[in-house]
Amino acid sequence: MFERRVLIEYGRRQDGLTPCPIQWLDNFSMRNFTNDAVFDDTLPTSDGVLEIGNRVPLERLSAAMEDWFRKKGYIQPEEALHIRLP
Repeated sequence: MFERRVLIEYGRRQDGLTPCPIQWLDNFSMRNFTNDAVFDDTLPTSDGVLEIGNRVPLERLSAAMEDWFRKKGYIQPEEALHIRLP
């Protein structure tokens, strides 16, 4: 089910990126918040690390996660979310 591992960081590249706390990742991964079944295949494992299934599109994950983090006030307007494969 969780065939891929992605690294999730935030901040401004020029200032250095910080791994997203596992609490943020866990908060996003709860389907009752996202209301999108495609994100059921996500499992936070540690700060900045999320295991995901093959059916989770990275572009959609990135957009939805950044939107959610902004709504929650986790990341500031001048910051960005960065998702990458290790």
